[in-house]
Amino acid sequence: MNDKNVVSVAYHRTGKSTNTNSLGMRAMQARVYEKRNSKYLLVKAPPASGKSRALMFVALDKLANQGIKKVIVAVPERSIGRSFKDTDLVKYGFYEDWRIDPHYDLTAGGTTGGNVKRFVEFLNNPEAKILICTHATLRFAYEEVADDSQFNDIMVAIDEFHHVSADDNSVLGTALKNIMHNSTAHILAMTGSYFRGDSQPILTPEDERKFDKVNYSYYEQLDGYQYLKSFGIDYKFYQGTYLDALDKAIDTDKKTIIHIPSVNSAESTKDKYEEVGHIEDAIGEFQEKDPKTGIDYVKRKGDGKILKVADLVTEEGRDKVQEYLRDMTSVDDLDIIIALGMAKEGFDWPWAEYALTIGYRGSLTEIVQIIGRVTRDSSNKTHAQFTNLIAQPDAKNDDVMVAVNTILKAITASLLMEQVLAPELKIKTKSSNDRSKGDGLGGGEITVKGLKEPSTQRTKDIIENDLPDLKAAILQDSQVQEAIAAKADADVINKVLIPKVIMEQNPDLSDEELEEVRQYTIADLALKQATAQSTTSSSGDDKKFLRMADKFINVDDLDINLIEQVNPFQRAYEVMSSNIDSKTLRLIQQTIDSKKADFTEQELAVLYPQIKQFILDHNGEYPSKDSNDELEVKYAYALAKLRDLRARRKAEQNG
Repeated sequence: MNDKNVVSVAYHRTGKSTNTNSLGMRAMQARVYEKRNSKYLLVKAPPASGKSRALMFVALDKLANQGIKKVIVAVPERSIGRSFKDTDLVKYGFYEDWRIDPHYDLTAGGTTGGNVKRFVEFLNNPEAKILICTHATLRFAYEEVADDSQFNDIMVAIDEFHHVSADDNSVLGTALKNIMHNSTAHILAMTGSYFRGDSQPILTPEDERKFDKVNYSYYEQLDGYQYLKSFGIDYKFYQGTYLDALDKAIDTDKKTIIHIPSVNSAESTKDKYEEVGHIEDAIGEFQEKDPKTGIDYVKRKGDGKILKVADLVTEEGRDKVQEYLRDMTSVDDLDIIIALGMAKEGFDWPWAEYALTIGYRGSLTEIVQIIGRVTRDSSNKTHAQFTNLIAQPDAKNDDVMVAVNTILKAITASLLMEQVLAPELKIKTKSSNDRSKGDGLGGGEITVKGLKEPSTQRTKDIIENDLPDLKAAILQDSQVQEAIAAKADADVINKVLIPKVIMEQNPDLSDEELEEVRQYTIADLALKQATAQSTTSSSGDDKKFLRMADKFINVDDLDINLIEQVNPFQRAYEVMSSNIDSKTLRLIQQTIDSKKADFTEQELAVLYPQIKQFILDHNGEYPSKDSNDELEVKYAYALAKLRDLRARRKAEQNG
């Protein structure tokens, strides 16, 4: 296993994102508060940026100044409800504190039926102001409400908004749509993810256009910290069982969250309790379980230091452990958390610095949420690390296609995080006689000759507000993933695949609008990759250059035609290639190649002896898919198909 990160980003520690203004608001919160009069507001900001308090500021203003009579806050699970507990705001400059009537904190306890009853009671109680509940309670209670008009003059705030879906089967999505269309309710939606785990949109395009948006990027958040100065993402591959690789992946000097694989996954031993024991054995020697707190004490290998380990996998005693975690006040209160499905969303352990996630993760949302657990600013750390420990695909034992597709998701996740974690570029059109220098690379503004001006407010809104979502959708698209792994031609990616995804996300665009959005999207993707390789010449005029398509290009000479010739994902794939061993890369390439041409078994039977003869005639060299000879290319793809079929048959026999 290697120690070189796939993605590594350094930050400037400006302190801007954690400093507060005269009202006690951080930078992101102040940005949201500026839009407090919006009826529908969508906030996209990373974990630890202060979304919970931003909601408090807006909700209190709506109650005091905008005619809103009640506020409902819905969170994905009960544990996140503590983010909205009583909070002092006046002493930091705001005009009112956030106070919750315990009776209407439905995340504190109670049965499903009892909480639904209290929810309906809250709607009918003219004195009640604020209610906290789970998404599930909101869904069940909505079904009990006779008329959508009961949400008139109520602000509905939905935390972790990516759980909502516009799909007809989504009860929460349907409830939100009906409340928007059939009442005077105000909606505040918050999410730390630019995408859902599936392909369903959160809102219909028509409804989403009704929302004012506040975007606050990962880069703004992390660059503005006081302590954290770097962040890395890595993928480590193991053979056999992950338990044998733990000693190389665990770093007991770091405050660590370990997520073990789902019991339904191929990586799981199917005995989650035994896995916890193995992990503690890899850490050191188990000493005892504190009967009061449920915390395990483990003597570390080497120096014998006693480490405090929280086991969130074992159900017995979990309530004690969770209570202990809620009450932690010191960096020394805990060293390691072992979890299965918990400690992902909304979980706050600011001292955590290392997330070790074992097993394939099908959802990029889940990856981003786990990363958010370790990217909080804290005086005990200068670097945060996410490492995914995953099984190396083995053609002899595994279903190759499934394994490779999963690795492609890992590649996609790394690409996405590189986009999200990099500084934002402002891309502007440049006419042929425009000689203004702008801010160049240093100020994050680049002008591009031939770039179409947005012709409608619709395309302008997409370009200014929705590019992160659009890039996330592009990176999740299966055809794009295959193109990335196969290092596809730039024309295929830029002129076929990217427009396809844009239209899927925005089916109402005209051809002209589609072309405008396409150009800005590929410019953003390509320039993000290019600026990571940018350099400055030592000439007297000190002009700045970008490295694109292995050439250094003067920034002043950039035009859209040049950008369209670049595969925007090439550099990221090369970075991934340098971290994965050749066997795994060959497996990825082989599987992708096997899908590029369709052969019958009869054709393969005819071609096989011809391929053998080709190899003999060329001194043992295999046919190349990059050859100018069409027959050799055909041989190459046929060989890839034969290898893929052989791997599948071996897997079936072993199975």
